[in-house]
Amino acid sequence: MGPIITMEARDRIAGCIAAGEREGAKVVVDGRGLHLQGYENGFWMGGTLLDHVTKDMSVYKTEIFGPVLSILRAKDYAEAVDLINAHEYGNGTAIFTRDGDAARDFAKRIQVGMVGINVPIPVPVAYHSFGGWKRSIFGAHGIYGKEAVHFYTRLKTVTARWPTGIRAGAQFTFPSMG
Repeated sequence: MGPIITMEARDRIAGCIAAGEREGAKVVVDGRGLHLQGYENGFWMGGTLLDHVTKDMSVYKTEIFGPVLSILRAKDYAEAVDLINAHEYGNGTAIFTRDGDAARDFAKRIQVGMVGINVPIPVPVAYHSFGGWKRSIFGAHGIYGKEAVHFYTRLKTVTARWPTGIRAGAQFTFPSMG
């Protein structure tokens, strides 16, 4: 990832991480304070991983828009679906499963604009819609997709990938032709 757009944006993201830490989230990987040789004046933020986040924490309630991943643990599938659907934002989410019924149920029930099934980035190419639902959308149009045709349509993009088997191990790369 390149630098954050402005110093103020970088400082806001760092403040979100600090608030999460104060509220009890465990900072597993801390990207604050990243400096790159030769680019010391850039607004850098390394990837950050926050674990044990709860739905009452500000890092859960805020749409951070930075390299920050918050892990919130649900007791079961139903609670996870409820957490996603109850959230005021609805940009993107993903499920990793070998259960086709769970995948179809997730794609149908989740109230989010971009849904991934065994794909970590739900909308990987520009000709798909990009954007969220609820408070995650800004303005009247998504920034990609066939908005002229779908102006009054509530879009949902579901991207799915089914690995060949568990013997190959976890696969977190973007599949490509070739």
